[in-house]
Amino acid sequence: MTSRRILMIVGDFVEDYEAMVPLQILQCLEHRVDTVCPGKTSGDTVITAIHDFDGAQTYSEKPGHRFAITADFDSIDSAVYDALVLPGGRAPEYLRLNQRVLEIVREFNDASKPIAAVCHGPQILVAAGLLKDRQCSCYPAVSPEVTAAGGHYVEPSSTLDSVHVEGNLCTAPAWPAHPAWMRAFLKML
Repeated sequence: MTSRRILMIVGDFVEDYEAMVPLQILQCLEHRVDTVCPGKTSGDTVITAIHDFDGAQTYSEKPGHRFAITADFDSIDSAVYDALVLPGGRAPEYLRLNQRVLEIVREFNDASKPIAAVCHGPQILVAAGLLKDRQCSCYPAVSPEVTAAGGHYVEPSSTLDSVHVEGNLCTAPAWPAHPAWMRAFLKML
């Protein structure tokens, strides 16, 4: 497998497993992953949250780890990257308000580069206007946004471990889908 350069956009309260596990999988396969966050530079960190499915009506949230930022957000040039990763958690709800984040996502899409989004990550795809007439999996609570944006929500398996690929989009409902999601994303690379 040829080594690729991948951009991952994160923010405070990104879901810990949805940032750290894909990062480590991609690095194990010798891909270079730059992690960025608006307002942060290389050497900074974001706070993560661990979301768990422990019998409540929705996931619970526990404190996570500090996740390292490895590149400066303000100097990102999407042309030098081969693919984009958008983890979930609470970060996408405010990252989607950042116009530069949306521009970057559109640049990847316009260049038909692979975009992997999991859980709440598709909220950024919605805000970037990328889901009209396209299929997308996501955490079920995000499905009304996908539908309202003119997208077609792909309902996940009952164990949230499925993946959906359409064109350059590789989407999944939550971290239990990591094996399928990363396997599909790696094929796209």
